[in-house]
Amino acid sequence: MTTATKPRFTLEFEKPIRELEDQVAKLRASSEGAGMDAAKELTSLEAKLDKTRREIYGNLTPWQRVQLARHPRRPYSLDYISLLFDDFQELHGDRLYMDDESTVGGTAIFEGKPVVVIGQQKGRDTKENLRRNFGCPNPEGYRKALRLMRLAERFKLPIVTLVDTPGAFPGIGSEERHVAEAIAVNLREMSQFKVPIVTFVIGEGGSGGALGIAVSDRVYILENAYYSVISPEGC
Repeated sequence: MTTATKPRFTLEFEKPIRELEDQVAKLRASSEGAGMDAAKELTSLEAKLDKTRREIYGNLTPWQRVQLARHPRRPYSLDYISLLFDDFQELHGDRLYMDDESTVGGTAIFEGKPVVVIGQQKGRDTKENLRRNFGCPNPEGYRKALRLMRLAERFKLPIVTLVDTPGAFPGIGSEERHVAEAIAVNLREMSQFKVPIVTFVIGEGGSGGALGIAVSDRVYILENAYYSVISPEGC
């Protein structure tokens, strides 16, 4: 019994690229299966694919860049943590109310040195997005992040934060538990920490929801990510 392959997510402007990728894959598979030499045709198709990629991704509109920042195949915080850090030990909870799974963090080793790493995490499917609250932290996410940053300050560990959120969660419960106050406290505390803090905006950087873990000595924004005072739909 075979399992159906999950279709790849493709943005509208990426369709010409996907069509050429499919043509290359089919030609390679058919030539290998039939034992025929299709090197010339493959070279031509791959050159066309490379040119199409450069033309499309080299002339993106601002909205297309926002779409890429939200792309579900884009690496998320836990992907970067697993690839860049060793011995990641995730820590949970804000010690006040609950564990907010839209914010992940803990201790890790980066190039032989201990650090504290904190990131905002989205889900790959509906079930995981519900668990991660679509990457929108509640106040508990910011309080958990602050707990970890205070731990880093106590043990003199550098802090790395990974921003990827459309904004803090604006639900009734979040407001009742003072999400604005939680963000404000983080801004105050981060501005006073003596340990170095480095922030990377890896996807979306929406409003105070992003700033709540991004008062840093250095802030870097990845290609086709954005950092804005509000999510683009609110402008």
